[in-house]
Amino acid sequence: QVQLADSGGGLVQAGGSLRLYCVASGRTITIYSTAWLRQSPGKEREFVAAISRRGDTTNYAGSVEGRLTISRDNAKNTLYLQMNSLKPEDTAVYSCALGSYRTRYYNTAVWDYDYWGQGTQVTVSS
Repeated sequence: QVQLADSGGGLVQAGGSLRLYCVASGRTITIYSTAWLRQSPGKEREFVAAISRRGDTTNYAGSVEGRLTISRDNAKNTLYLQMNSLKPEDTAVYSCALGSYRTRYYNTAVWDYDYWGQGTQVTVSS
């Protein structure tokens, strides 16, 4: 019954920054591990980052670690992805996702997540 609305994507030059947002409705996100995944044309959906239910533990794909930061505000029912030092290879549709009761921050597969946002386009030009 959870609905996710992700936003914040856009067109940015290499080296620039964006901040993605994911607002949940219908249920609180407190009980869910949450994540960001992305997909480029012709490629499989790729794990980007995850954060634990309490927001005290994170997990990042090696390609984004040090540049992207995932965070959450349970009081606002919102998940964030701060994107800095963006590269052209970061170009993709980014989607937020919530897991099931079994999902933890270290889960990185698509099938680990039950609820998805519609996706927001991030385009990084060179």
